[in-house]
Amino acid sequence: MKFCKKAVIHLLAITAILCFITTLTGHIQEIAKITHLLDEEDTIGLLRQQQVPTEQYKEFQKYEKKSDFSRYDYLVAHILTEKTKKKELDEYLQLLYQYHSQGIRNMKKLEYAVWKDLEYFPIPLSKSENGLTTSFENSWLFDRNFGGNRGHEGTDIMASQNERGRYPVISMTEGVIEKVGWLELGGYRIGVRSPNGGYFYYAHLYDYAKDFQVGDEIKAGELLGFMGDSGYGAEGTVGKFAVHLHVGIYINDEAGKEISVNPYWVLKWMQPKRLYYNY
Repeated sequence: MKFCKKAVIHLLAITAILCFITTLTGHIQEIAKITHLLDEEDTIGLLRQQQVPTEQYKEFQKYEKKSDFSRYDYLVAHILTEKTKKKELDEYLQLLYQYHSQGIRNMKKLEYAVWKDLEYFPIPLSKSENGLTTSFENSWLFDRNFGGNRGHEGTDIMASQNERGRYPVISMTEGVIEKVGWLELGGYRIGVRSPNGGYFYYAHLYDYAKDFQVGDEIKAGELLGFMGDSGYGAEGTVGKFAVHLHVGIYINDEAGKEISVNPYWVLKWMQPKRLYYNY
């Protein structure tokens, strides 16, 4: 009888140890799924690429209506995993909030800065001429060599009619002007800081709509200037490339470090959200 009691006690102890090991192993496996979030360089690289197809972003908007997670949570989870189904993303987000809550909150804040304040595509449609169209491709980090070899950190919106000063450029968001004037690489450029922290950069303008000053408040859809081909030289240089608008998007991390983000997917999402101007 004593032997049986001892055997039962040993068995229970072994079972408890095995359960502990199994649970620990499960936790380790779960934590392993999110370790890449701790690798700042890899995470920032994924944020910079910002690959979020239009239809997928629409799905995230649907997901948040039936979830405790927001579309910005789903954006982060999708970017880190490339998964698209709500159940898979929900499971992953639960892990992130359980094991790395501050990291996911920081990343969500960055996505909020990119997407929250968007209202309009930066080039309006013409009320009078259907032939005045624009196009753009995903040229993120394509080679550029003016001023040294570098990657193209933006998206170029090309004009169907190569005429400087013809196409109006409007602000995609409301915000405050943070930079304005000549820049060797960007020509006549203007940068708007939106309310949630995104910096929206418009470059190679022909001229400005008015005498903008740093600190001026801007409304979404407000005319900033006109598409041109300025830049790549001393102030006033034009003609080094075709007429186009370079759009850049930048965000600041918790340490204040500036991070450039691929604008292509944002512009794809904004393409149907266009105003009409007389030009």
